[in-house]
Amino acid sequence: MFSESVKHAIQAMICLAANEEKLMMVSQIADDYNIPKYYLAKLVQVLSKHHLIHSVRGRNGGIKLNKPASNIRIIDIIRAIEGPPPEHEMCLFGLDICSDAVPCPIHSEWKKMKALMDEKLVHKNLNSLVKELRKKHKMLENI
Repeated sequence: MFSESVKHAIQAMICLAANEEKLMMVSQIADDYNIPKYYLAKLVQVLSKHHLIHSVRGRNGGIKLNKPASNIRIIDIIRAIEGPPPEHEMCLFGLDICSDAVPCPIHSEWKKMKALMDEKLVHKNLNSLVKELRKKHKMLENI
């Protein structure tokens, strides 16, 4: 559903949110999440351009969130990487433009699912995502 770039950007932002008080090295995040370092560096540039992260150059430099994790919505990260939503939605099957006027075979179902997903992404922030992941990791430890 999401591009690899979006997935990697969200992983990096989760790492920064989990370590909110300290600067993180791009190479360390890349190693921790198995993301190619130069690829992540390009994503970091985009996230920085959109004021989601702050980078500090130099020997003791690194990156960190530019604002509290609770003020960064997941949709903000997605839009920073992918840009604004397209004017015309493409068909889920890649058949062509998909709209109410010219629907694909699953247009009405997909439209409802996409609206629900968009609503969740607008209201889900980075802080809540980190908290949910910590709960998940604790559950996995108890298995």
